[in-house]
Amino acid sequence: MGHEGCGIVEEVGQGVTSVQPGDKVVMHWRPGAGIESGFPKYLLNGKEFSSGKVNTLAERTIVSENRLTAVPQNTNPEFAALLGCSMTTALGVIDNESNLKFGESVAVIGCGGVGLNILAGARLRGAGAIYAIDNSESKKRMCLEFGATQFFTGISQVPRKIDLILDTTGNVSIIGEAFGLLSNRGRIILLGQPQPGQNLELPSALQFFNGSGLVIKASQGGSTNPQEDIPRYLELFNLGLISVEKLITHRYELSDVNLAFEELRSGNAGRIMISISKEDK
Repeated sequence: MGHEGCGIVEEVGQGVTSVQPGDKVVMHWRPGAGIESGFPKYLLNGKEFSSGKVNTLAERTIVSENRLTAVPQNTNPEFAALLGCSMTTALGVIDNESNLKFGESVAVIGCGGVGLNILAGARLRGAGAIYAIDNSESKKRMCLEFGATQFFTGISQVPRKIDLILDTTGNVSIIGEAFGLLSNRGRIILLGQPQPGQNLELPSALQFFNGSGLVIKASQGGSTNPQEDIPRYLELFNLGLISVEKLITHRYELSDVNLAFEELRSGNAGRIMISISKEDK
């Protein structure tokens, strides 16, 4: 979506110390080390517009220092791009926020790029039964390959209570329905954001007090600390414990970015990679 990528630093501004020209960097939306800049401003056909702290869908871009993390030059550029958000969010929510215990049951609602990585992260963390839930039947094979033990197209099909539910959809009706699936030590972590103005209703709210008390929380990018977490995830990748081969289902040139967004809306993609220049290949 333009907020995660891999690039090479060409120039740095005054006071920048964490990266230097020539560095290969992960471009991420979570704040890391260094200066928090204002929003960059660009001119197009004489009109001024601004971008966020990081913008990746361009051949050249201005990025706040604290949205860059240097990685080794031999780092796989596609994996580095995924570390900008989807991979770090998914691994971070399991690693930093879930308190997942060995053998606990997990359900992931919405199995796009983030959801698939959550499945893989839960398997790495030693989860028990892992249920993938997505309304697209075409996702079944990928979900099973990424660590799910079963795949369902609806929450009502899940056969048991769940210890940890992770929602990537932001759909308030689905979240409300998922609340009824929680075990007596259950947690729901929300990664997808509801539409502005929507209200979340929880049926049988007294259930909050079951067992040791249930938990619903919102995640901010898996509470990822880029400078600490990205090197650890690179280690997992270098050891072959995580992969991007099956995750990236489509690749497009920058000139075809609108086709990429159409594919994203179809619901059939894993992660889509945009090649900015010929050198990326």
